[in-house]
Amino acid sequence: MSQSYSPYTRRQTMVAPDFEVYRYRSAYMNEVELHHHDFYEVYLLLRGRVEYIVENHIYRMRPGDVMLVSPLELHQARIEPDEEYERIVLWIDRGFLEQLSTPHTSLTRCFDTSVPGHLNLLRLPGAAGASLRQLLERLRNLYGRQDYGSDLLAKSCLVELMVELNRAADGRSSGRVSAEDCASDRVVDAVLAYINEHYSEPLSLDLLAEKFFISKYHLLRKFDAQVGTTVHRYILQKRLLIAKQLLVGGVAPSEACTYCGFGDYANFYRAFKAEYGQTPRQYVQSVK
Repeated sequence: MSQSYSPYTRRQTMVAPDFEVYRYRSAYMNEVELHHHDFYEVYLLLRGRVEYIVENHIYRMRPGDVMLVSPLELHQARIEPDEEYERIVLWIDRGFLEQLSTPHTSLTRCFDTSVPGHLNLLRLPGAAGASLRQLLERLRNLYGRQDYGSDLLAKSCLVELMVELNRAADGRSSGRVSAEDCASDRVVDAVLAYINEHYSEPLSLDLLAEKFFISKYHLLRKFDAQVGTTVHRYILQKRLLIAKQLLVGGVAPSEACTYCGFGDYANFYRAFKAEYGQTPRQYVQSVK
C-alpha cells in the first residue's frame, strides 16, 4: 500500500460533499485550539504521544487507538513536542453517513454520546485493530482516484469501516480503556454539565465559582487543565455551536442569538463572524 502523506493544513471545514480522508506525518506541530466540526471525525493514531481532549475527558492515546468525535463535541489534540506524529484522519458529512445507514443499521450510533457507556476512545485488540487500520489505509488509497469503479469501491470500503467501528463501539470487540487513559475532574464535570444546561442564561466565572464553592483561581486552573481552554471561551464556543444547529434548523439569527444567551445581536454577530469567518446569514446561505 502507498505510504504517501497529505500536506498538513489547519483547515477545519470540509470541501467534499461526502467524505475526506488524509494521512499526516509531522515532526512537530503547534496545537490546534479547542474547536468543533459540522461533520463526524474518525482519527487513528499511528505514531506519537497524544492527549486528546473531548469535552470533559482527557484521553491518553496509544498508537493504534481510534478517536470518534461527533459534530457537537468540542475537542483538541495535544501533541508531545519533538516527536514524530503520524495519524489518519477521516471526515464524514452528517447527511451522507445518515444516507448510508438503514432502518436496521445506524452507522452514526458509535458517535452518539447519549448511548450508555459511550466513550470517544476505541482501543481494539490484535486482529480487530489491524483489520481496522487496513480498512482505513485502503480507503485512503482509494480516495481521490479517477480510475473506473474507484468511487464505488471507496464507498463500499467506507461502509465496511463504519460497520466495524460501530460493532467495536457497541462492545463486541473493543479493548478495555483504563481509568488512567480516560481522566476527568468531578468539579469540572459538574461545571460543564451546568453550562450545557444553562447556556441560554447569564453565565460568568464569578457565578460558577460561587455556585460550586471553589475559588475563581482554582476553577480556572482545573478547567484549563481538563478542557484545554478558559471558562469564558468554552461558554462562547458552546453558545455558538448551539446557534449553528439552530440556524441549520431554520431558526432566524435574531432568535438564535436570544436563545443562546447572547446579550444583544451585535455581540452575537461579531462573535459568530470571528469564530467562523461568516456572518450568521452567510452561514445559512452556505448551508443551503
